[in-house]
Amino acid sequence: MQERVKAALEKIRPSLQADGGDVELVEVTTEGMVKVRLTGACSGCPMRQMTLQMAIGRALKEEIPEVKEVVAV
Repeated sequence: MQERVKAALEKIRPSLQADGGDVELVEVTTEGMVKVRLTGACSGCPMRQMTLQMAIGRALKEEIPEVKEVVAV
């Protein structure tokens, strides 16, 4: 599943980079939790939680039904 998550994040990455940010995959657990690190402009952005849930989380869950939760570390 980790490779599928990486591929899905590659699709999201250009829109984050357009705003000066990025996302880094930290871990995919066997329980379906994806841990990511937001970097660049995303790391201190006040909209970071919304980006995490509405953009990254939604995209990963739509593409990979086994993903149960996406959290920032």
